[in-house]
Amino acid sequence: MSIPKFGQPIAACILDLDGTMVDTLGDFEAALGAMLRALGRPPLARDAIARMVGKGSEHLIKSALAGVHAVPTAIENEVGDDLLRTAWQHYQAAYRRINGQHSRVYPGVLEGLRALRARGLPLACLTNKPLAFARPLLAAKGLDGFFGPVFGGDSFARKKPDPLPLRETCRALGVAPAQALMIGDSSNDAAAARAAGCPVALMRYGYNHGRPVDEVDADGHFDSLAELAAGLPAARHNGMAKEAMPR
Repeated sequence: MSIPKFGQPIAACILDLDGTMVDTLGDFEAALGAMLRALGRPPLARDAIARMVGKGSEHLIKSALAGVHAVPTAIENEVGDDLLRTAWQHYQAAYRRINGQHSRVYPGVLEGLRALRARGLPLACLTNKPLAFARPLLAAKGLDGFFGPVFGGDSFARKKPDPLPLRETCRALGVAPAQALMIGDSSNDAAAARAAGCPVALMRYGYNHGRPVDEVDADGHFDSLAELAAGLPAARHNGMAKEAMPR
């Protein structure tokens, strides 16, 4: 088992949702399929959807609309506003209906969350999924009770990989970024953590835009959350974290 070593003691953990705690690919496939059918367009292959996940719903919808034509990714930015607005309405309606029905909690997540809490580590969930979808999903999977702050892709002015959401989540937790471990599954999470000054650990089973996650710069790569949690010591709450918070 790989034991992560960080510059400062870990005082809190921030966890991504899709691809880190819950395998939601089936939900994305169902919602995008309903959206594309409503627009009279063909469905996308599951592996193609997996490469699109992770940068928020707007990116996912734009990518899906571009993908049905098998055109270069650059065309994603040329999806018209009217089409995007209509597609977004269909996608939202479909996702509300099926949220959590085609998804599953990854093995080791419950054990890992229990272990992190037992070590006295406050937990926050930070996802690029809209908050209105994130909260019901956590509740449906029995994960909501583990978390204090829960933030979605629409909670702040910018999404991951921008560091802003991580910095604000650290502020909500009352810890310095250097003492808040970001736990994710992709380069998106790692880039946000590095820019925010947070240590980062990545799960190997998630969605990393079609690339092996071991290629991503991180402080550790793990096969399960339980494996990661087993290597973390108990939290040491001595008041230093809040003093180190950026102003």
